[in-house]
Amino acid sequence: MSHEQQLIDRGAAGDGSTLLAATRDDAVRVGVEWSSREADRAARRSLKAQIARIEHELSSIVADRFPHVPPPAIVPASSQGPRLLDLGELERSRDRLAGQLQELRTLAAARAAHEQAAREQLERMKLEPGRYKFTRLPVKDLGEGGCGVWEVRPRLGLVGMLAGWWQVKLSSGCPLARGSRSMRDPAPQR
Repeated sequence: MSHEQQLIDRGAAGDGSTLLAATRDDAVRVGVEWSSREADRAARRSLKAQIARIEHELSSIVADRFPHVPPPAIVPASSQGPRLLDLGELERSRDRLAGQLQELRTLAAARAAHEQAAREQLERMKLEPGRYKFTRLPVKDLGEGGCGVWEVRPRLGLVGMLAGWWQVKLSSGCPLARGSRSMRDPAPQR
């Protein structure tokens, strides 16, 4: 005696409510297809979550260290138009982003070490300015914005230099923009 059961054929044309008579073996086969689809969806969700986490970390590193750590190169999208990526393409995308993340972490660590060394040098310059005569240290090397420069200079000019009076000074900032003569003194209008 054959065990039959009613199944809904969701792939049929129309409203998707066509009932089919199927044997128990057919029901098991459909169940296997359903579980493989669910496994595929779960794998896709997991890969998308991993990609989102990596992209978030990439953007955090670039935002924290910009402009010293540049954003990664953008890989041009395929010319096939919008489409759903298969699992292999999602894995390749995740792996590419993970490689970029590793490169940015290396750049960020190198930049952090550079800034730490510059801060230590500034502290040494402040403690013993006579050892660092005429040394200049841009504030960009310290990880700060702007155009300022820390410099060891003689106090009171030539007299201070001969007397050994040295000081560490921070420049006032960015130099003024110099335009052409026509920009500064426009010709009078007649």
